[in-house]
Amino acid sequence: MQRSFTDMMGRTVEVNYPPQRIVSLVPSQTELLYDLGLDVEVVGITKFCVHPESWFRSKTRVGGTKQVHIDKVLELKPDLIIANKEENLKADIEELEKHCPVWISDIKNIEDGLRMIGEVGILTDKEEQANSIVRDIATGFEMLQQAETSLRVAYFIWRGPWMSVGHDTFISNMIETIGWQNVLKEKSRYPEITLEETAAYKPEMVLLSSEPYPFKDKHIAEVKTAMPNAEVLLVDGEMFSWYGSRMLKAVPYFSELIQK
Repeated sequence: MQRSFTDMMGRTVEVNYPPQRIVSLVPSQTELLYDLGLDVEVVGITKFCVHPESWFRSKTRVGGTKQVHIDKVLELKPDLIIANKEENLKADIEELEKHCPVWISDIKNIEDGLRMIGEVGILTDKEEQANSIVRDIATGFEMLQQAETSLRVAYFIWRGPWMSVGHDTFISNMIETIGWQNVLKEKSRYPEITLEETAAYKPEMVLLSSEPYPFKDKHIAEVKTAMPNAEVLLVDGEMFSWYGSRMLKAVPYFSELIQK
């Protein structure tokens, strides 16, 4: 049965409903599909879709989020591809949609994430499970005790060049939700900025993410040299940037981080 859906880009997507052969090009949304109770329906994922580990080991990998192997995807004969505006390349999406229905998410904040979960639930005939996840995440964030002190925070996602996050990102929304301030909220998207330039914003805390760049303890000293008065912490990037069901785990993680 053909059904029409409108994705988060406002595009109309015609899908054989319910879809039986799904390829996910987004790690956060791959984990969501698992938590919705899907399994055999998901036939392809990216090499960065590390959760759940059983899928990472057993499902066909179709390249990376930005280096999708189009031929591998098409070999799987998907009746639905789930992608994301930011994580996947426009050229890849345009090529794939010539052959298969492609549903695209566009996420900048928690509200967008909850909407995405609900819509993917409807799209995959798992509406009840999706609504349950949405309720649990929303309740969790409502109960989150924000930080008593609104610290000025710089968050780095990359090194060489150093890259941070602007106001219009999911990560920045998470920082603000915790009760902290993103010192680069005047910037947009993912600005390149040196440590010396960042120091001028006088951050009280610098967060080094575990992904996409795998920051380690050795990088803390590098940051401290440029910003000796800032506290520098390594943080779990999945908790700040994965906008699917991983948000269920983000609330207890943030609670512990605030206590630190």
